[in-house]
Amino acid sequence: MQARSVALAMVACGMIGLNGCAGTPFGDLFRRSVAADPNLTSTPNPGVPPAANVSLPKDFPFQIPQYPGAVLQEVQTAEGEPVTTRWISSDSQDKVLAFYQRELQSGDWKLEPPSGESTQTNLVARQNALRLKVSILARDNGSTELYLQYRQDPNATASASPSPSPDATASPSPTPTTPASQSPQGSPQYLSDLQRLGVLTAASNTKSNAKPADLTPTKGVTRREFARWLAATNNRLFSDRPAQQIRFASEANQPAFKDVSKQDPDFPAIQGLAEAGIIPSPLSGDTAATTFRPDAPLTRETMLLWKVPLDSRQGLPTANVEAVRQSWGFQDADKIDPRALRTIQADFQNGDLSNIRRAFGYTRLFQPKKTVTVAEAAATLWYFGVQNEGLSARDAQGKASEE
Repeated sequence: MQARSVALAMVACGMIGLNGCAGTPFGDLFRRSVAADPNLTSTPNPGVPPAANVSLPKDFPFQIPQYPGAVLQEVQTAEGEPVTTRWISSDSQDKVLAFYQRELQSGDWKLEPPSGESTQTNLVARQNALRLKVSILARDNGSTELYLQYRQDPNATASASPSPSPDATASPSPTPTTPASQSPQGSPQYLSDLQRLGVLTAASNTKSNAKPADLTPTKGVTRREFARWLAATNNRLFSDRPAQQIRFASEANQPAFKDVSKQDPDFPAIQGLAEAGIIPSPLSGDTAATTFRPDAPLTRETMLLWKVPLDSRQGLPTANVEAVRQSWGFQDADKIDPRALRTIQADFQNGDLSNIRRAFGYTRLFQPKKTVTVAEAAATLWYFGVQNEGLSARDAQGKASEE
């Protein structure tokens, strides 16, 4: 009977038009029949509503950090006014705030001192002519509302921005031994700490005639150099932990690579890393990796592929291009070697102590095939382990002085 009544209502409204049908018994019946069921919900996650039909402006500055997983809700633009983007995240206000404090400090931003608009949940920063205001608001359901307001100020200069107030902008250091000074080529302290340990040599440190290498910070690093430094630094930091060390190979071992013979000065380190499964080789089931190419430039993705397993010392998380893009925000995630995706995803979980943040700072372009410099390699090798369970080159110096 109900179905017949609805059918009659549809016919009647079709004959006289929806506007004419409004307010009549037929119209009310038709409206009730097509109304949404109040017991159903279209929001799978009540903390983060689905994204509206909105997208970022085409000229949205790539330098502005985007909080991973936040959903864009609204973009407000007006001539002569800053552009405002509104986002929702299911994470807490404190977590979002810590992210922006860290990313703005590690990037090439100058944080402004506290004022009427720069409070605990408001950060104001400048990068050359770009001025950014970050407003972070807690919602009743535990989620966070985030506003990124930016504008280009052609009259501003980077030097005009005052230094940040320690109380207003400082975020907790991940470890008391992390170098504080930074430069475009990484922290000079990373390199000097490793030099004091004597691990950055020009030949395998199993040789008695080891000598200093060319450590010009901007110089590119070869694959053999990083393999040598990686094994030497790991063993130096964990000198009192035999179970954590890499066993250097002897001439009795059958070479894993066709182009690294037993007579090669770096055979002990390269072969040892291959036999430990750190460097992909036929020994680890990678039948295509029959050559090592020792004198080829070391790329960013390869550096992470070799280093991160020595940080985690356990199975790596599953990962794909989309997962890495969501975590890091890398616009070129699809260019990363599939073998390196899991190590890059695992590195993200290490927070401020991640190799990528130490070596490259804040970036939305990973540039996986770019050659690693000496300064970037040093920043990566300076710390081994995960948060609160690792050792730095400075820690190793402290242990040596105690002995």
